[in-house]
Amino acid sequence: MTSSSNATPGTTVMTGASRGLGRVAAEHLLRHQPDRHLLVFNRRPGLAAELAARTGNPGVSEVICDLASFADIRRAAAEAVEITGTTGPLNGFLGNAGLQMATTRKLTADGFEMTFGVNVLAYHLLLNLLRPHFANPARIVVVGSDVHDTDLNTLGLIPPPRWDDPRELVKPGRDTPREGRRAYATSKLGVIYLVHAMRRRLPDGVDVYSYNPGLVPDTDLARDAGRVGRAAFRAVGKVLMRLPFATDSANAGRLLAETMTGPRPGDSGSYVNRGEVVPSSSESYDERREEELWTVAEELCGLADDGTARTADGTTRTPRRSA
Repeated sequence: MTSSSNATPGTTVMTGASRGLGRVAAEHLLRHQPDRHLLVFNRRPGLAAELAARTGNPGVSEVICDLASFADIRRAAAEAVEITGTTGPLNGFLGNAGLQMATTRKLTADGFEMTFGVNVLAYHLLLNLLRPHFANPARIVVVGSDVHDTDLNTLGLIPPPRWDDPRELVKPGRDTPREGRRAYATSKLGVIYLVHAMRRRLPDGVDVYSYNPGLVPDTDLARDAGRVGRAAFRAVGKVLMRLPFATDSANAGRLLAETMTGPRPGDSGSYVNRGEVVPSSSESYDERREEELWTVAEELCGLADDGTARTADGTTRTPRRSA
């Protein structure tokens, strides 16, 4: 890691702070960076009060946001920008929220396959709405996963990603747990593509990274996988925790927080693996795919020049604009 840090006063926006490694990271930030304000996005109210009570740091507030709804993301982003007028400049973003489904048939409010819609499109929209408001310097960290690598041996638990035209990836697919897990792996490859594409568009001083926490069996990632899927994940997780490359939420969350506020991990766009910059998979370095995903995401999220948002079936809708 290089010497420059991101520990100056200001505001960090965070998603996925309610449980697992995200909860650990949020509490770590509040305990170790008392001069920074933490603004958490959560689907239900009360998280900020919980974090403040648990850490003794009142420097935390919340915005209610469902990442499966573009309208909600637009409203929440506008609220966040307004809040930073009081809490201090926006100089951090930590995107931890994500999901893994037992199907690819479930859709977002805008008609896109849920896993890709939340894990990829939601972050594209949210970060681009916030992008004009980042201070300089600032740091953006989006949680990825080593399952983006087609060569990774997951012991058969998660199929390798299968990249395609992004317009196809946002459509619902087969109603099977295996395809749901494959969609998760594919979405994490998409996260890296977006990070690379965003790096080319950010000014010097505003850095963006993808972060791999490693295998974290005690996380609540499978909460959307159905009753049987959750039970299977818990049972397998007890075995996986014995593997030498496994970690737990406590360690993964601490490293995530340190990636956010510690010394600059490396060049913007880097893949931070358990606190250290390493190359991501060879497939993840593909500028043509990166730019294609960016272009399609711009259109689908309503960030294209014509101001329309497209659903997965190709119809258009005008995005809700915040006042």
